[in-house]
Amino acid sequence: MGRYSGKKAVVTGGTAGIGLATVKALLGEGAEVLLSGRNAQGLEAARRELGPRAHVARSDTASLTDIDALASRVKEALGEVDLVVVNAGYAKLGMFAGVTEAEYDQTFGVNTKGAFFTAQKLAPLVREGGAFVFVTSVADESGYPGMSAYAGSKAAVRSFVRVLGSELLPRGIRVNALSPGFTKTPTLGVHGATPEEVAAFEKEGEHVTPMKRIGSADEVARAALFLGFEATFTTGAELPVDGGLSQL
Repeated sequence: MGRYSGKKAVVTGGTAGIGLATVKALLGEGAEVLLSGRNAQGLEAARRELGPRAHVARSDTASLTDIDALASRVKEALGEVDLVVVNAGYAKLGMFAGVTEAEYDQTFGVNTKGAFFTAQKLAPLVREGGAFVFVTSVADESGYPGMSAYAGSKAAVRSFVRVLGSELLPRGIRVNALSPGFTKTPTLGVHGATPEEVAAFEKEGEHVTPMKRIGSADEVARAALFLGFEATFTTGAELPVDGGLSQL
């Protein structure tokens, strides 16, 4: 019996990286989990790795039709839930002058519109006293070159957290954000990055992070569980999990 036996959770973008690590951490503590993802290959890999312990749903978080279908699937599979981790995200680095309308729309469609409407559609399924955890980024309060659209999309989510925290307070639902820094994942969160670019990005992260290393997906996942279940007197907050990058 794990600490969260009997709890039910939803993790969007749960097929890789921080999302998959969060799903594994929840399952390891006895929770029942439904994860969503867009990529068919990633979904199949998650099914094989996790087996029947997890519900797996295809959902494009930029599509309102898919979000509606996801809410229906959650209601059917889990009923009421205790935790929703809004993790699905998209990042493509590019200097401000070169960002195209299509790249901008994709970034905000996934990170901002998708996060907002995922919360809107799933909020009625979160039981009283439950929680939302939104995954933002250290970029939402920094000025790193090449991250203008991405940083803006995540800064909007940071503002959502405050307002949703206020609006859902009458139901006892806590709403918080988790802000990762450089984190070891297959792409370090950058869409389309080559192995060489990932290696360079990782080296840069080790250099600029005060703790002189990058974080692990498991470290970020443990912080998500803390906000979801243990931080019972915390709402509207953003927890940095970035090795001191935004604080020191």
